[in-house]
Amino acid sequence: MKFLDEAKIYVRSGRGGAGSVSFRREKYIEYGGPDGGDGGRGGDIILEAVENLNTLIDFRYQQHFKAEVGMHGMGRQRTGRSGKSITIKVPVGTQVLAEDRETLIVDMIEPGQTYMLCRGGDGGRGNTHFKSSTNQAPRRAEEGWPAEEMWVWLRLKLIADAGLVGLPNAGKSTFLAASSHARPKIADYPFTTLHPQLGVVNVDDHEFVLADIPGLIEGASEGKGIGTRFLGHIERCEVLVHLIDCGEEDPVATYKTVREELEGYAEELVEKPEIVVLSKADQLLPEMVEEQRQILEKGIGKKVYVVSGVTQQGLKEIHREIRAYIDGERERRAREGREEEGFQP
Repeated sequence: MKFLDEAKIYVRSGRGGAGSVSFRREKYIEYGGPDGGDGGRGGDIILEAVENLNTLIDFRYQQHFKAEVGMHGMGRQRTGRSGKSITIKVPVGTQVLAEDRETLIVDMIEPGQTYMLCRGGDGGRGNTHFKSSTNQAPRRAEEGWPAEEMWVWLRLKLIADAGLVGLPNAGKSTFLAASSHARPKIADYPFTTLHPQLGVVNVDDHEFVLADIPGLIEGASEGKGIGTRFLGHIERCEVLVHLIDCGEEDPVATYKTVREELEGYAEELVEKPEIVVLSKADQLLPEMVEEQRQILEKGIGKKVYVVSGVTQQGLKEIHREIRAYIDGERERRAREGREEEGFQP
């Protein structure tokens, strides 16, 4: 299945059916009076977030969604049939934006969440509603209410607990493959990963979702390489895992390059908790790896971990550290939520 994280679609609800102008015509009933029925209601356009989707590829082949119109009313006070609604299924984590690509309409972040994007028009009233003591034979009925229509952008931001960042060939795909059952493409050339990958990591009877995105290079925020278009998929992560190849000549400069590109995309990314990791430890002698670790720790002022996806070195320690950060962030948000509720009158 191909990965697509952005799509533009046209949606239109159904217009309401017109009311009917009709009079009762029966033998032996001289003054039957008006009996025109109401028009049926038009169908709605409804969005639903579902768990078994992780791409917007279906919207490449269908971009137009039009709900059924309501049927017009009929005599004998018969109401027209309502139009059928359309439910559009989208992956959890999909944002719906207006045509300007900036105005957020709704963020579909919960499985089973629904949102009425376009409301169907109400049906018009038949002439029965306009009967009065001074107008006992009204020849008036209402047209149905018009439909709603719009172009919208769907933008998918994957739901992951932790995200991997780093330069191309930093060992992110190997780390993901060693940590989970995901099978990303692994090769000895840059930009092996062309679209985000997800894996479920098990540690101490707990699970968390780990996301791998294509590597960043200097100038990515200006469009170089693959650019920063996939960084949206780690905006929802609780913690970032920054991988640096232990064979880099200047690991501090490498670290700063990635951080600058993250900041160029969104400041909220550089404010997220970060775990710095030297990867590919199996490719150097232990004393050389330790030297690189000390250089990096001194240069950035943060603790640096060492891992090897090939030999599994340090993986469990990193997994436990990631899990601790995830739990800590969730507890912090829950505590802030309780404090806000406490201030409500």
